[in-house]
Amino acid sequence: MNRPRLAIAGLTACSGCQLTLLNCEEDLAEVAARFELVSFPMAESVEGGEPFAAAIVEGAVSTPHDLANLFRLRNSSRLLVALGTCAIFGGVAAMNNVVSVREELVAAVYGKGEKKGESFAPAPLENFVSVDFSITGCPPEKHEVIALLSALLSGTLPPLATYPVCTECRSRENLCLLLERKELCLGPVIRGGCHARCPATGIVCEGCRGPVREANVAQELELLLERGFGRDEVERRLRRFRPEWNYGQRR
Repeated sequence: MNRPRLAIAGLTACSGCQLTLLNCEEDLAEVAARFELVSFPMAESVEGGEPFAAAIVEGAVSTPHDLANLFRLRNSSRLLVALGTCAIFGGVAAMNNVVSVREELVAAVYGKGEKKGESFAPAPLENFVSVDFSITGCPPEKHEVIALLSALLSGTLPPLATYPVCTECRSRENLCLLLERKELCLGPVIRGGCHARCPATGIVCEGCRGPVREANVAQELELLLERGFGRDEVERRLRRFRPEWNYGQRR
C-alpha cells in the first residue's frame, strides 16, 4: 500500500510547532512507517518531489519567499493544514500589526541603515490560500498532531475541541483565577484542548490557542473592566496571539 506523502514546512515562525511533531518520540517510528515524509526540512536536508497528500504548514506569511512557498505547497497538496497560532491568526509575529508602522518595526529589529530583506505585515495562511484544516496552539498539543496524522490515514479529519479553556479548568476542579483570584485570565474566550495546563499550575490563560468558536468577547471585556483592568492592558493581552478581535462580539 502506498504511504501518504507529507510536506511539513515552516514560514515566519520559531519552528516550535514543527518541533511538537519531533517531540512525539513514542510515535515517531510509526509515523515514519506509515507516512512518506518527502519534504520536512527541519528533520532532513533532502526534499522529495510533489505532489503531497497533505502539507502541514507552520508560521505566518511575511515575505515574498513565504508567499511563494505557500502557493507551491497549496498547489501541490490535496490538503493544506495550518499548524499553530501563527499560521491560523498571524500570532506573535503579527501582534503589533494594528498599532505600528511596518517600517518602524523593521528598524527596531534590524537597526536603521542596515540592508533589510523585503517583508510585509505578517498574516495568516487563509489570507492568501484556502486552508482545509487547522490545529491551534503555541505550540499545538502533541495529541492533536497525532490525531491529525491518524485521521489522514483514514482519509478524514479529526474532531478538535470547540469549548473554552474554562470548561477544562472546572473539570479539573481548579481555582478560578479570574473570579476567585481576580487575575487577568482569558480562559472564557480561548479554545480548550490544552487540558487547562496553565491555570492548573496557577498561571493565567494567556490566550495562546486563539478564540473559541462564538466567543462572547464583549462580555469578557466587560468582566475584566469591572475588575479594574485597563482596556489597553486587556486588548494588548488579547492580541498577543490573535491580532484582530471583534470587541463587540456576543454569542
